[in-house]
Amino acid sequence: MINEETKKDVLPRLRKIEGQIKGIHKMIEKERYCIDIINQVTAAQRALDQVSLKVMQRHIESCVTDAIKSDGGGPIVGELMETIYKFIK
Repeated sequence: MINEETKKDVLPRLRKIEGQIKGIHKMIEKERYCIDIINQVTAAQRALDQVSLKVMQRHIESCVTDAIKSDGGGPIVGELMETIYKFIK
């Protein structure tokens, strides 16, 4: 589960990303230079990747660790690996 520390780290990042997306929207409306738009999209994607990594770290520290301690991990390890594969593709 998400804890207060993770929320304090992730929510400001998401607000910043939201601003980036609004900026991209305006850039497209104003027909800005394509490469500038692509650079902003790439920056937003990287920022979202960082949010994913923070949430994944918390998941490993809490849910995965607890599952391994209680029953050896069971299906949660497979679920984690599936998520990691999606993330890196």
